[in-house]
Amino acid sequence: MDKFNFDDRPSHTAFPVAVTGRPMILASAFVTLIFALLGLTVLCLLFLGLTFFMTWFFRDPDRVIPTKENAVVSPADGTVVIAGLVDQHPFASGTYQKISIFMSIFNVHVNRVPHEGSIEKIIYRPGKYFAANLDKASTDNEQNAVCLKTQQGESIWFVQIAGLVARRIICQVGEGQTVIRGQRFGMICLGSRLDVYLPKSSRVEVKVGDKVKAGTTMIGHLR
Repeated sequence: MDKFNFDDRPSHTAFPVAVTGRPMILASAFVTLIFALLGLTVLCLLFLGLTFFMTWFFRDPDRVIPTKENAVVSPADGTVVIAGLVDQHPFASGTYQKISIFMSIFNVHVNRVPHEGSIEKIIYRPGKYFAANLDKASTDNEQNAVCLKTQQGESIWFVQIAGLVARRIICQVGEGQTVIRGQRFGMICLGSRLDVYLPKSSRVEVKVGDKVKAGTTMIGHLR
């Protein structure tokens, strides 16, 4: 039986919300209160609905992380749209095992580190905003690529990619930082995509169409 642990301390609230979203939620709630005091019922209800939506969208549930040696966990919630060997990498050369995860607006959008190690480099590249479930999103869309070096010297790339609506990529780790498997490292607002590039020798554990959860689902193993 696989063992699990928490990457961070469990939240002390019944409905954890990502820190990134709190200012927007509070601002929307404040505007709702002002409209309520002014007796503007329609606007009050509109912003009340917006407040509830943003609270739901920025939810950040605790996750248990598998401790299996050499396991690679999903960095995002969503649906696998690519899983297998590729000869093209937007930030490096060579053949990699690529796993692409499409996040719809209904998924949790907090991203997590897929494997323990140190952050070797971070590359941001501006681009277009094609629908994130299209293959060309991996090459043409705005993206932020993180290269992680494992203790065994293997490189794992995970790339945050903006989508048709998503226009804000948040990355909260820096070069040289040591990270652990399942650790929160950022998020992408609204529908988007996250690509993972594993060494060619890695074993992929998911297939196209699979539903995955950040930090919990094992998507591959290093060899």
